[in-house]
Amino acid sequence: MDQYIEFAIKYWWLVAIWVVFLVALLWDNNRRNGQSVSTTEATTMINRENAIVLDIREKADFKTGHLVNAINIPFASLSSRTGELEKYRKQPIVLVCKSGQTVGAAGKMLREQGFNTVRMKGGMMEWNSQNLPVVKK
Repeated sequence: MDQYIEFAIKYWWLVAIWVVFLVALLWDNNRRNGQSVSTTEATTMINRENAIVLDIREKADFKTGHLVNAINIPFASLSSRTGELEKYRKQPIVLVCKSGQTVGAAGKMLREQGFNTVRMKGGMMEWNSQNLPVVKK
């Protein structure tokens, strides 16, 4: 540990460049993936801003439990089915997947087409862990 501290003191400018690079990388990654919202913020958007919930999990996973009024378009077919979302272009779209990892790519794709999307942090795993209501079909 002492060697790391000694290195940081002796080569502070290298450490500063590394920190700036890391911050820039994280900022750029977050910008590309879009804004993320908590389950509480997603619920508020749904209730107050008439946000649409787009669940990008496979149909079998969707049937095990999903948010009320969620639209299911699996990520694999999202690019060919964006036309189904045209009527929601003016509304915010809350993207949901299993754990919150896949929604970044989906959000980027939809934002490039002019949709207003946000990612729900933690996906359905977070939603379920907070014992929030789900619909099962």
